[in-house]
Amino acid sequence: MKKENFILKIYSITLTLILGFIFLTSFKSINSNQKFDEITVERINIIEPDGKLKMVISNQVRQHPGMHNGETLDPRERPPGIIFFNEEQDEIGGLAFYGNKESGGNNLFLSVDQYKNDQVMQLKQSSNNNGDNQYGLQLWERDKKLTPDVLQKTLDSLDKVGYRYQQKMDYLREMNDGNPINEPRLFIGKKYNRETGLFIQDKSGIDRLRLYIDSNDSPKIEVLDEKGNIINNILEK
Repeated sequence: MKKENFILKIYSITLTLILGFIFLTSFKSINSNQKFDEITVERINIIEPDGKLKMVISNQVRQHPGMHNGETLDPRERPPGIIFFNEEQDEIGGLAFYGNKESGGNNLFLSVDQYKNDQVMQLKQSSNNNGDNQYGLQLWERDKKLTPDVLQKTLDSLDKVGYRYQQKMDYLREMNDGNPINEPRLFIGKKYNRETGLFIQDKSGIDRLRLYIDSNDSPKIEVLDEKGNIINNILEK
């Protein structure tokens, strides 16, 4: 009987020590910094201590669809890259990239979003199917009423009824009382047609001032009217 009690005590002490060791080492591993020589993942979520999402690094398949007012948007196809979120859980920009032979080469975009809206500034490099490149700084002007969640729901409904791209743009313009929703306002860089310079547009997205070098290496300074017609070519006077 004494022998059995002794064995039971030894067993209890040993089990207690083992459980204590497991608890302490587990607690330590959870709360200490870990060093990895290499990590392979499909997606990484960066969060604050309160659980709010701040950044997502992901491949294309697992990419985040975006958020507006803390609500996740409907699933949609997005390129791989990095997406940033603010304290109110709105998407505020990111870095996206994709490219292959069919698309003409590499495409990379670093975007900054307007508060409660979509991108208004972008540093980009893109290629078309002919292998031509365009790269530079692009600015847009966004309408405050057509927020990302409203736009996505509208475009999804138009896709279901078979609207083409231009039909969708026309529909959105009608929703916005005839005003454009995302017209470009400025581009600095090289265009697909090999013009390189400064191009400034009005609120309808029409070029009104161009200062550039054309594809024949000729300098140009052009003033245009509201229909895009050249009314003054300063260097040709």
